[in-house]
Amino acid sequence: MMTTPATAPTEPAPPVAAGAAGIDITLAAADEIRRQRDKRGTAGAAIRVGIRGGGCTGFTYVFEWADEPRPTDKVFTAHGVTVVTDPKSFVYLRGMQLDFVRGMMGHGFKFNNPNAKGACGCGESVQF
Repeated sequence: MMTTPATAPTEPAPPVAAGAAGIDITLAAADEIRRQRDKRGTAGAAIRVGIRGGGCTGFTYVFEWADEPRPTDKVFTAHGVTVVTDPKSFVYLRGMQLDFVRGMMGHGFKFNNPNAKGACGCGESVQF
């Protein structure tokens, strides 16, 4: 009689330093994530970034809180904050820089993505 060994629960991947092989998090983005995380009161939370179909050019960025990474997530840390993404989105996000900008037109997170071929005028959707 052949038995199959029990499979252990899958652990999230260990954090990867942000950079060219992953997602780079600027100090300005980290400061804003930390500020919002502290305001939210969830010290261990990460930001989830990803890609979804939709928008006027084909895709939109996902940007939401993740209280825990999923077992298959790619995990990136820099400046005391964590950003996670799913493996399918990472194909489009590899090498991206997450920044936070302030200017005369307002403020917000900016996705500096070398994989993007174009974006709509409103900045809400992206083309690959």
